[in-house]
Parts: sequence; C-alpha cells; structure tokens
Amino acid sequence: MKTNKPNKQKKFESKYWLLAIAVICVVCMGASFFADIKSGPLRVIADYTVIPMQKGINMIGTWIGDVGENFATLKEVQKENEKLKEQNETLKMENSQLQQKSVELDRFYELYKMDQNTSDYPKVGARVIANNGSNWFTSFIIDKGSEDGIREDMNVLSGNGLVGIVTEVRKHSSTVRSIIDEVNVSAMVMTTFDQCIVSGDLKLINDGVIKFEQLPNNDNEVAVGEQIVTSNISSKYLQGLLIGYVSDVKVDSNNLTRSGYIIPAVDFKKLQEVMVITTTKQDLIDNGNQQ
Repeated sequence: MKTNKPNKQKKFESKYWLLAIAVICVVCMGASFFADIKSGPLRVIADYTVIPMQKGINMIGTWIGDVGENFATLKEVQKENEKLKEQNETLKMENSQLQQKSVELDRFYELYKMDQNTSDYPKVGARVIANNGSNWFTSFIIDKGSEDGIREDMNVLSGNGLVGIVTEVRKHSSTVRSIIDEVNVSAMVMTTFDQCIVSGDLKLINDGVIKFEQLPNNDNEVAVGEQIVTSNISSKYLQGLLIGYVSDVKVDSNNLTRSGYIIPAVDFKKLQEVMVITTTKQDLIDNGNQQ
C-alpha cells in the first residue's frame, strides 16, 4: 500500500522556504524604510539592527558583483590566452619554415658558386630523391633522367666538389655512384699537377677521409690543405673538379711515391641538391678527334 508522507513532507518544507523568503523581503523593505528615518527612537533601533543588516546585504551584493566581474574578466583572459597560444604556434611554424629556407638558400648559393667555378661545362640541377639506405650516400637516385638529357658517365657535383658519376639512366630518374664507393679516380695536386690515384674506402669514410696514393716523391712539396682535383688523364671524369683537401701525406716504403689522406669537399651524409654536367669525358674526346 502506497503512502503520501514524503510528498506531504516536501510540500511542508516548501511552505517554510516560501515563508522564509517572504520574511527576508519584508526585512529588506523595513531596512530601506528605517534607513531613511532621520531621528527619533526608531532611528536608534535602526542604527543597531536594520542598518548593520542593510550594510551586510550591500556588502554581499557588492561581493557578488565583484565575483561576477572577475569571472567575466577571467573568461576574457582565457580567450586571449588561447589566441596567444595559437599565434605562438603559428610563429614557431613560420620560424621553422624560414630556417629551412635559409639552409636551402645556403645550399643553392654553394651550387651557384660551383656553377661559376665550372662555367666551362653545361649543367642541370637535380634533387636527390633516394639513397641506398645507409648513412652515407655511396649511391643514390636523382629526379632527372633521359628526358632531361642525362646520360651515363656524366659527372655529378654538389655545392663544394665532385660527388660521383651517373651509372644508370631511366626516363625520369638516374642512379649516381659516389667516389667514396670504392671507386678509383685519376687525380692531381692543384698547384703542381703531379698525378695520383684517389680511392674510395667505406671504412675510411667513417673517419671522414678517403685515401690517395701513387703520388710521385719528387721535389714538389705537398702541404696539408692542398687541393686535389680530377686529372686531365682521367678516362671518365672531367678535368679540374675538386675532390678534397690533403689532411696527411707520407713517403711510401719504396721511397718513390707518396700517399696519404684527403678530406672530401663534399659531405656525403647530407646530399640534397646536385648538379649534373651534361657532357661526358668521351664527348670531349670525340669532339677533339673530329677537330
């Protein structure tokens, strides 16, 4: 059997709440009335009872108003903070892009200088799009092929010197083999024209060097920092392309030749853009024979 006691209790409590609210309203009205009285016994009573109550109510109202204003201000500050965060992220992204563009411009400037230094040779620029998966660019693929006039045995440069030679050509891409990939290059000392052989070595490149050998042991001094360039007698490499700088040289046990190490002019860990010389050594030989 159902009972209505809870509902009656709720109705009873609601009546008391309404009564309390009504009393508060009457008190507030009375406070306003007594506060306007200038003198007399009622004024004295008001000074000790109603007026302090009215001041308390006013203080509560002022506090509530301040809290509301502070809450609104806080919301505005939070919105502004979110905007500043978004602007900060945008600035970070723009700064990163500018840094990347700055580095890219530096690389293009190095390519431009190399182009000026080898202005006798026609060239085309290309981007490195893949390598052999190792830390060193011993062989890699560029985004230019036969459609762009690329052929096998064309020499490849970076912004600082000789990179390698084209070994395979497809329609829109080509494979380049680096001089550090156990390749022998006929070279010479820039100042004396003494001939030597530069050999790539994957073990040595981990130390940042490649080796040279069979340099004549004559009266011509070879100092540390001397430039080593491709030789005129090279069968595949054009003459005068910078290979690197001598870092160490010694006389061989036969006392007839010298050998040592070269710091490559190219950073074979960070190849991104290259230039391909669009003529080959064989083209120059053929043209010379025709003349």
